[in-house]
Amino acid sequence: MKDKEKKKHPRVGKASGEKTPLSSPPPSSSPPPTSIPEGWLEIGTIVAPQGLDGEIRVYPDTDFPERFEVPGKRWLLRPNETEPQAVELLSGRYVQGKNLYIIELAGVENRNQVEELRGCKFIVPESDRPQLGEDEYHVVDLIGLPVFMQESRKLLGTVVNVLPAGNDLLEVQLHSSNDEEHETKEKRQKTVLIPFVKAIVPVVDLQVGRIEITPPSGLLEI
Repeated sequence: MKDKEKKKHPRVGKASGEKTPLSSPPPSSSPPPTSIPEGWLEIGTIVAPQGLDGEIRVYPDTDFPERFEVPGKRWLLRPNETEPQAVELLSGRYVQGKNLYIIELAGVENRNQVEELRGCKFIVPESDRPQLGEDEYHVVDLIGLPVFMQESRKLLGTVVNVLPAGNDLLEVQLHSSNDEEHETKEKRQKTVLIPFVKAIVPVVDLQVGRIEITPPSGLLEI
């Protein structure tokens, strides 16, 4: 699965533990994009060596520190490959203010070995998702849910993305009638951004598969 491992908390309107992403490495050193196999979630990318003794810099795509701080088995996906490789995480620490982890892997003992791993993705099985607290949600579970106006029960659209911000935002692709679809079939469908806070998004029902919103006046004007 291509979705990255994030969790969202509508009561406070932001992802608990979510870090601000840094810019990508320069194009000259960027590896080709890696396609994440179905059934797996991306949790981080190896970006550079740390020093000369095999330590590794990893940009995280997860809200769960234990992925890179608790020793144990992990899975690594190399660019242009489809089968993940099991590796052993020996240790890891988060670097405050830089949005990266410094980790050690078994068998990686020098800078050259790390350079060979640059661009590799850390992934986990989709089924291996940590337990969340009340009113917290994995992004992968929110994408694709229909969004309804709570008062009128009218379908507004479908969640197509979750954007990190001061309050996380649900990007909702608006539902089109048959006439509107005919008129705009060559155009990109419109989207709106809904603040993911309890006051505006009071209902997220994963079992039924729906979100209900109570937007304030003017929020949906586009």
